[in-house]
Amino acid sequence: MIEEGSKSSKSMVEKRQLFMEMRAQNFDVIRLSTYRTACKLRFVQKRCNLHLVDVWNMIEAFRDNGLSTLDHNAEINVSRLETILSSIFYQLNKRLPTTHQINVEQSIGLLLNFIVATYDSEGHGKLTVFAMKAMLATMCGGKILDKLRYIFSQISDSNGVMVFAKFDQFLREVLKLPTAVFEGPSFGYTEHSVRTCFPQQRKILLNTFLDVLMADPPPQYLVWLPLMHRLANVENVFHPVECSYCRSESMMGFRYRCQQCHGYQLCQSCFWRGHASGPHSNQHQMKEHSSWRSPAKKLSHAISKSLGCMPIGEPPHPVFPEAAERPQDLAHNTQLRPVANDMNDTVLISSGAPTPSKSSTLESPSRLDEEHRLIARYAARLAAEASNSTQCPPTDLSFNFDANKQQRQLIAELENKNREILQEIQRLRLEHEQASQPTPEKAQQNPTLLAELRLLRHRKDELERRMSALQESRRELMVQLESLMRLLKDEEQKQAAQAGSSPHSSPSHSASCTMPMPIRSTSAGSTPTHTPQDCLAGVGDDVLDAFSQGVPRNLRNDLLVAADSITNTMSSLVKELHSVDDGLEEEEENMRNGREKVSSLKHSGKRHSTPSF
Repeated sequence: MIEEGSKSSKSMVEKRQLFMEMRAQNFDVIRLSTYRTACKLRFVQKRCNLHLVDVWNMIEAFRDNGLSTLDHNAEINVSRLETILSSIFYQLNKRLPTTHQINVEQSIGLLLNFIVATYDSEGHGKLTVFAMKAMLATMCGGKILDKLRYIFSQISDSNGVMVFAKFDQFLREVLKLPTAVFEGPSFGYTEHSVRTCFPQQRKILLNTFLDVLMADPPPQYLVWLPLMHRLANVENVFHPVECSYCRSESMMGFRYRCQQCHGYQLCQSCFWRGHASGPHSNQHQMKEHSSWRSPAKKLSHAISKSLGCMPIGEPPHPVFPEAAERPQDLAHNTQLRPVANDMNDTVLISSGAPTPSKSSTLESPSRLDEEHRLIARYAARLAAEASNSTQCPPTDLSFNFDANKQQRQLIAELENKNREILQEIQRLRLEHEQASQPTPEKAQQNPTLLAELRLLRHRKDELERRMSALQESRRELMVQLESLMRLLKDEEQKQAAQAGSSPHSSPSHSASCTMPMPIRSTSAGSTPTHTPQDCLAGVGDDVLDAFSQGVPRNLRNDLLVAADSITNTMSSLVKELHSVDDGLEEEEENMRNGREKVSSLKHSGKRHSTPSF
């Protein structure tokens, strides 16, 4: 009894070990549920060593254990599940170097307890084949594109069209993973999950399925899945940038740049925890960076992009043929490994006889030739892997050498072509700049127009100088008139004062008095005492006439008449200058038209000699 109690308590400790270790990582301080869920599932993946098992190795394990022939709704017990996990991890240890061996028993125990806690929470001791496939295919290592292709092959019919009921079943099983790590309220399954992912499409083929699940952003229920793969890709990425909050001089993982605050960057730890400083706020939009690019690389990238040497945007995944993809029948395969073709796709090569469903897609001779080339390349790769410790014969690797040589030749041809295109662009730009710059030959094409233009410019300059002189004279005259008005006002005040003090004084006495004129002084510092007639010499006929006739005439009106006369003279001069400017503009327009005609004649003459680009 004591031994049974100790065993049960030990089993309970093993079941809770993974979850206790996950809680010790303190992932709950992460502010966003998407990052929190992805970090927790990534921790489970690494702790169970599932990140070392590729999706193709997982598919091979399914085939070796006879799961490919079972119905999706068939149930297996926990003991068989443990056998399947044992084969997965023992095969993994055979592929790993001796210095990187894993603890198989510990990995099996942790993963088995996690699967049972996730898919058999009621303790029935059984789970469906489809649930186990969905969980292991999602949590294993490898590219997300390969995983989604395998999942689509499991939820599509014989015509390669997705069955909504099977996709609903896949969501029901895969969304149990966030629930197992206590993130069910954010990413739990609902009845509207399927229509949320595909709201309008009715017939879902492979390309549509990949477009939706690999979009940016992906469907809300599966947004943690691509993020978990991005986390795996940036774990060892180094950013030589200082964090604006914690002042760490380097960043590992993701880097976040604020789109509103200039130069404000946060490491992933500060961003996940919602830290902010200065004018930055958590409400600002942040851009996630998964790599570091130096300023020199940014400049070269921008130049290459502006010159059209690289595509502006790349598709998120390769576009597969329009023919519906058949479900992957792995019953007759003796060995299954990925082989990369020229389109960066992953193709499965079967060493057994082709199934009838695949024979219809290989009818054309070109497809048969491609199949033979892939088989030959695959055989060469197998030979290279089998003889890692010894030197392979040259005949075994001839296919790989030929393929690599062809790829290098193609890359060299494309680089030469790109270099020629850049040289042609540079030559055309130089020709355009030379054609747009004025040369002495163009200046001698029409000397008559140039002479007329030179004459008009000389006349314009002369009129501008004359107008400047007249404006200066007008300013001096206005100053003199203002001084005369002041003198006249002072004289009238003096006469009024004298008339009030001595009524018998003669009016001619005021006319003969001296009036100071500070404007036309003969020497600096002297105060002239001339009569008004002497002081106004050269000012104007109207002003002289006004002072020559004595006091009875209204001098203020005469001064205003003189000012109006000067203003009218200036107006007529401005009108004349404007007419000259209009003529000059018309002559310049004629000159430009003549240049355009000469340029068009020149280009029409060189049309056959200039290459079109």
